[in-house]
Amino acid sequence: MSLVIQHDISLKPFNTFGMAVRARHFCHLTAAEQLPELLKLAEYQNGPVLWLGGGSNVLFTRDFDGLVVKLDNKGIRQLEADADHVIVEAAAGEIWHDFVCHSLQQGWYGLENLSLIPGTVGASPVQNIGAYGVEVKDAIHEVVCADLQRGGEIVVLSNADCRFGYRDSLFKHAEAGRWLVLAVRFRLARRASLHMDYGDIRQQLESMGVSQPTAQDVSRAIIHIRSTKLPNPAELGNAYSFFKNPVVSAGLAETLIARYPALPHYPAGPGQVKLAA
Repeated sequence: MSLVIQHDISLKPFNTFGMAVRARHFCHLTAAEQLPELLKLAEYQNGPVLWLGGGSNVLFTRDFDGLVVKLDNKGIRQLEADADHVIVEAAAGEIWHDFVCHSLQQGWYGLENLSLIPGTVGASPVQNIGAYGVEVKDAIHEVVCADLQRGGEIVVLSNADCRFGYRDSLFKHAEAGRWLVLAVRFRLARRASLHMDYGDIRQQLESMGVSQPTAQDVSRAIIHIRSTKLPNPAELGNAYSFFKNPVVSAGLAETLIARYPALPHYPAGPGQVKLAA
């Protein structure tokens, strides 16, 4: 399918703040096969270019005088399976929460704590999204990218290649702008290993009358917690919730906890402790 380039298009439907700004040029990228055509366009080569996913991490303050490319490629497929795990590939344009729900329906576990995070699958490795004690890096097997510095050459990056850290990855540093995420491959479990000790998950499950929770129950609890804390962007424009908790040395954490015994804290690797922002 050929690309359709539109001009003077409102971006209000494409950002969660609902800002009524306009793009000089706009197109939907619905398949990786369209990328070579896109890279040859004068609108692309003359720039600037904004790659847009779910629009939840951007606040438009003025019209965009360039090309906005909305990543809308779709598709979820199982690549491999054994008795314990499946390898599942999801296209970058898939809505993240929809993919989490789909995985649970299929009996693929490991993402339930990441329910109701806004945005698309393609954005998940960039930020190494995380919530309620789980980070997406622990489920990512590979990331399929187009190398924009090499004419859109398709490259498959391993988990190690992505150099994941706390809300961090390869995609945010020196090579930011080089890699366009086209799909993400996840290694998900066939048997759930529940993470319920972070935040208010156990209390919420108790209030729901759930004594023997499943992964679906944990997902529902987290959806409820997030929904009570944040307004629906369809009713009140917002960027949901994103922040980084401070990570400090174990020594400093001990000092702070001695002064403030109720201070929430969590292990963050050797010699480090994560505190609640």
